[in-house]
This record gives sequence, C-alpha cells and structure tokens, in this order.
Amino acid sequence: MTKDISRFPVVGLENLPTDLADRIATIAEKSGFVPNVFLAMAHRPDELRAFMDYHDALMEKPGGLTKAEREMIVVATSAANDCQYCVVAHGAILRIRAKNPLIADQVAVNWRKADLTPREAAMLRYALKVALRAQEIEPADHSALAEAGFTQDEIWDIGAITAFFGLSNRIVNMATIRPNDEFYSLGRNLPIKD
Repeated sequence: MTKDISRFPVVGLENLPTDLADRIATIAEKSGFVPNVFLAMAHRPDELRAFMDYHDALMEKPGGLTKAEREMIVVATSAANDCQYCVVAHGAILRIRAKNPLIADQVAVNWRKADLTPREAAMLRYALKVALRAQEIEPADHSALAEAGFTQDEIWDIGAITAFFGLSNRIVNMATIRPNDEFYSLGRNLPIKD
C-alpha cells in the first residue's frame, strides 16, 4: 500500500526551478534517495529555497558546534515537538555523524538518560528550554553553557538551530509529511561505542 507523503501537493523534481532541482539532486546522489520533506515543500519553491538556505547556514557551517552536536539538538527538539519526520530523518543523520547507532534513539526517547557528555547534556538542557520555555531564558542559562565550554557564537547556534527546527517541526506536522522508509535503517549497522 502506498502512503501519501504529504496532505499537500507533491511536486516532482522535473517541475522545480533548476536551482532547486539541482540542489535536491545533489542531496539525493549523496543519500541515495530524495527526502520527502523537499518534495512536500516543493509546491512553494520560494519557501523551500529559503528553508534550505537557512538550514544550510545553521547546519553546514564550519567551526563551532560539531555536526553531530547540531543533529543532536535537532533530534531532541523534534522529539519534544512530537515530529516523527525530523526525529527519524535527523536521527539517521545523527547516528552517522556521531558514528554511534544508539545515540539517536536515546536522545529521542529521553535525552536526560542518554549516554551524553556533560557538554552535550548542558547543550540539550538549553535547547529544550529554548524549544519549550524560551521566555524563561536568563543569564544563568548562558553562564551554564559558558562553563560547559560553549562560546557566544555556539550558544547562538544552539538557540537558532532549536528555533529553526521548531518551525520545521510545525510545518512537517501540519503537512503530515511522512519520513522516507530509507531513514529508518541508516547508520544502524555501525559498531556500538563503549
């Protein structure tokens, strides 16, 4: 049985502006499939382009947070927002970037009990406060992150990634975007870290 990937129109790559089609083709070449979120958002090309640009500005920039830390924020935030697509998709990416087949499931179910370093725990504590109670952020929250070794730029990144994925989670949930089946098995065959 084929399931719809979105409750809104889904556009094929052949019907996209060239810049978006090329960008998505590059992602598909790297991953082996086209993530459903792009097909589901493609009926609004300007919004998809802005979404991808901001995503890349936060998630692909050099320096600061590691790529695994960035994905960990996404998984924890998406779990708090009950976003199946983002937990599954970014959980797969987290497993690969952390080289750890367990961490994504641990973070998605209960990050407080996950095998985290003190730095990672401080990062997720702040991210979840931004996700769920941003109006309560106070200087002590930033001091705790500084004590954990985060720079001002990294603290901004934690908050910005959390906020961006709050938006993404809501769009995905509103549109009922289904995760690609391929995401479920990615990174699961890695050796378990001690």
